[in-house]
Amino acid sequence: MNEAFQARSAALWASIDDHSEEEFRALIAAHVAELPEGHPVSLFERACAWDSTGHSDQAAPLYREALKNGLDGENRRRAIIQMSSSIRNLGRPEEALGLLLAEAENGADHLSDALTLTTALCLADLGREREALRDVITAMTAYLPRYQRSMRNYARLLVESDDE
Repeated sequence: MNEAFQARSAALWASIDDHSEEEFRALIAAHVAELPEGHPVSLFERACAWDSTGHSDQAAPLYREALKNGLDGENRRRAIIQMSSSIRNLGRPEEALGLLLAEAENGADHLSDALTLTTALCLADLGREREALRDVITAMTAYLPRYQRSMRNYARLLVESDDE
């Protein structure tokens, strides 16, 4: 995508709270209409608009199609995280967890904490709250000014004590 398209996209997303849900989705649809039909970025942006306005059922299939059509780079990882969240919201946390765990195998980046937190929500929905808490505590240790080692150990013990 060229810089002008990306700048217009960023401006639209910055203004989401200035519009009704329907109006915002229409603005995104008009914005991505300049892309060819089926373009992965167009599908992704539309999925995000549905998702951000509370319509996981409309978003999930668009994320899937964007990925199928070759969405790449940071948007690909965002789509996996966001689609998994939508799938979880639709009552399928096990499916969402599988997607997130597979994505975690692709390495760490600035979206890793979002992936971890979405994974934790899936684990909690599946009755695996101690694992979820472990993951959240572990992710948060990077932001602590002190006690990182202690917190990592406490997090580990949350699930190790269950295994005994």
